[in-house]
Amino acid sequence: MRPDYRTRFAPSPTGLLHLGHAFSALTAWDRAQAVGGSFLLRMEDIDRPRCRPEFEQAIYEDLQWLGLSWPRPFRQSDRMGSYRAALGRLGMSGLIYPCRCTRADIKAALSAPQEGVPVGPDAVIYPGTCRGRGMEEAGPDDALRLDMRRAVASLGNAGFQENGPLYPGWHRLDPDQLVAELGDVVLARRDIGTSYHVAVVVDDAAQRVTEVVRGVDLFSATPIHRLLQVLLELPHPNYWHHDLIRDEHGKRLAKRDDARAIRAYRAEGATPEDIRRMVGL
Repeated sequence: MRPDYRTRFAPSPTGLLHLGHAFSALTAWDRAQAVGGSFLLRMEDIDRPRCRPEFEQAIYEDLQWLGLSWPRPFRQSDRMGSYRAALGRLGMSGLIYPCRCTRADIKAALSAPQEGVPVGPDAVIYPGTCRGRGMEEAGPDDALRLDMRRAVASLGNAGFQENGPLYPGWHRLDPDQLVAELGDVVLARRDIGTSYHVAVVVDDAAQRVTEVVRGVDLFSATPIHRLLQVLLELPHPNYWHHDLIRDEHGKRLAKRDDARAIRAYRAEGATPEDIRRMVGL
């Protein structure tokens, strides 16, 4: 038994939960239950224009119907001060810079003949147009980017432990690979004041998460999160990245696919046990 084990399910209330969400939540729940640990819930609602209270309420209802329970949930919209503090610390260390580039600017820079079009977890890798601008130049419409070349100097032998079945083992972070394949990622979007990358590592530390259970689509972002944990001196959890639930054409499910929403199956008379069978549990 491991009563110190803590994991979480962290949906965004921008639509109804579907079978893929059920698989992720149930996987996390089962892993916590197996060792007598804790299952936590976090609402990742920093993208306020897209979040809806009716979707948040539906998440609670669907998860309870599946048989899950949790302590009082975290809501990211209540924690903006914590994210600003983390960004301030990175700024004081000279590791972030303001970026005024639009998507069109980045596309134009990458269309130059001497440039390739490398792609990372957050779409195309930023070409560095604004790198070198100081934080004193930051304006209200600027995004904030991590200066990856400076950041990796603090890495040492950092890595992360993957416990999932797809990429098990210890993954050491390679500084050159981070620079080449991830680039200067955005740490604060101009419209919401932070980013998923910052919020997730700050919240995992605050909730004392010991193992992050999430889809394999986020595996490529894990080096960013581990790097931020090093830079912010945060504890680092282990990870369990699971496969994705896909439709009959092999396409991953999306929130707009209402036909596979948990709520739709409930309305048709499905039971929680039926949902478990549908997702292979």
